[in-house]
Amino acid sequence: MEQRRKALAALLAEHWEYTLRVSPELASILADRRYNDQWTDLSSAAIQKRIADTRTFLQRFEAIDPTDLPEQEALSHRLMLRDLRQSLDNVRFEDWLMPVNQFGGVHLGIASLPPMLAFGTVKDYEDYLARLDKLPLVLEQVTALMREGMAKKLMPPRILLVQCVEQAAALARGKPERSPFYGPAKRFAKGISRAEQARLRGQILAAVRGKVQPAYAAFATFLQDTYVPQGREDPGLWALPDGAERYAARVKEVTTTNLSPVQIHELGRAEVARIEDEQAEIGKKLGFATLEAFRKHVRSNRKLRSKSAGEILARYRKHTAQMASKLPELFGRLPKQRMEIQKTEAFREKQAAGAEYQQGAPDGSRPGMVRVNTYQPQTRLWIDMESTAYHEGVPGHHLQNAIQQELTELPPFRQQANYVAYGEGWALYSERLGKELGFYQDPYSDYGRLQDEMLRAIRLVVDTGFHAKKWQRDKVVQFFREHSTIDEVSIQAETDRYIAIPGQALGYKVGQLTILRLREQAQRELGKAFDLRAFHDTILGAGALPLEILEERIAAWIAAQQAATAPGGD
Repeated sequence: MEQRRKALAALLAEHWEYTLRVSPELASILADRRYNDQWTDLSSAAIQKRIADTRTFLQRFEAIDPTDLPEQEALSHRLMLRDLRQSLDNVRFEDWLMPVNQFGGVHLGIASLPPMLAFGTVKDYEDYLARLDKLPLVLEQVTALMREGMAKKLMPPRILLVQCVEQAAALARGKPERSPFYGPAKRFAKGISRAEQARLRGQILAAVRGKVQPAYAAFATFLQDTYVPQGREDPGLWALPDGAERYAARVKEVTTTNLSPVQIHELGRAEVARIEDEQAEIGKKLGFATLEAFRKHVRSNRKLRSKSAGEILARYRKHTAQMASKLPELFGRLPKQRMEIQKTEAFREKQAAGAEYQQGAPDGSRPGMVRVNTYQPQTRLWIDMESTAYHEGVPGHHLQNAIQQELTELPPFRQQANYVAYGEGWALYSERLGKELGFYQDPYSDYGRLQDEMLRAIRLVVDTGFHAKKWQRDKVVQFFREHSTIDEVSIQAETDRYIAIPGQALGYKVGQLTILRLREQAQRELGKAFDLRAFHDTILGAGALPLEILEERIAAWIAAQQAATAPGGD
């Protein structure tokens, strides 16, 4: 067995090194500076080479017998096989030929990278300059993929691509000093001389003006003149080749379950009805006879809208601090990594979500970041900001991600793993923990908590509506208006999000309901021996997991607790 353990450890390490090498942006985000002068090769040849490499790695992992391996090593082997097989199963859909959308396309991803980079030496800046010099090639490679996709009728919806034109054009114009790519030149680490700062600042400025902005201008022109006119009319994946199979695979990947789109659609409708009953109760306590009357009041009450960007950020920071003080009541293990709350970058705020989490660097050089959207603040309701603060920060994404990165007994691929239903399910579950602690004292904030949960329930209905039931965009917008008080800016952005990244929105509710069911099971079977802190530590203690494996983990934990508390148990 010892030989097999060593073989598995060596192959996991080799695969991780390979991952960092072919995904240099990931390496940089993780503060591994070895590939800071490179971008991912997006040429067709490189993509095919990576697919072939994946097949080879799968064969090599399959050759290792996991029998009798220690629990976590066997689980690492199982997860790796699962991930590699799923990746290869989905190759037939050629999703890489549609690399651009308004929510998270390549053109936005590379522009979001600079703030996440570590700059401590002159070499860091030199590497960054090398990256800027190669940036035009990235957009050329993306353009070539898009042309190939056009030929195969693999096209995103036109309504989304119009927004991409605006985004690319915005990154192409304006003063170079205001470009997100110039950001690193605005701050220099101690120890870099003034002369070097001046040189580097001038070179970065020249690269932005002479390389980056022209590349984005050419990309925007291609989008507007060539690509957008070929965008598909229908928003759903069903309109693409192998549309039904494509969406079914996406649902399975995101939820890590065997639930069908029809089952998820009906689950969503049931959750919408349940949450509406709870919202109606809050309305009655505030003097409104019907839920619709209460919703009308919420929509029209100007006092429930934010006044400024500063006020929005202050609310997030207040709620985060409030929750942080109570975390020891919920968890035995807490992360060491810091977290900050900052505004969403201006170049993407119009299309971005209300708030997003960006993970920190494992070495502590960059804290976890909650990016809060302050675009048109007077149009944004503040009532759901408390629940969103818990979701994105603590005890949601930041706590889960930071703890996962600090599980040093796990191989790196598990420290950085992300299964949507697990991560987003945990974050949605975390919103309810605030209620259990006695927060949401303002009834409007409690209604906002339910509105956030309603948003995730609606997602089950409208995502499957778009991609399995052939709904059009106006039907989704109307469903939002009928079942929520989400502000109109968010309705429009959310609707486009489900078109852009099919299936992703399904993970939240499916994951949350699974965790709630597992908690109820543990409480029922353990009775007075149930320990909430130990339950949470068990949920988070092996990193991100597919839901089926999480269920196995909790079942084993329950059995161990029962054995330990049984007469004669340890």
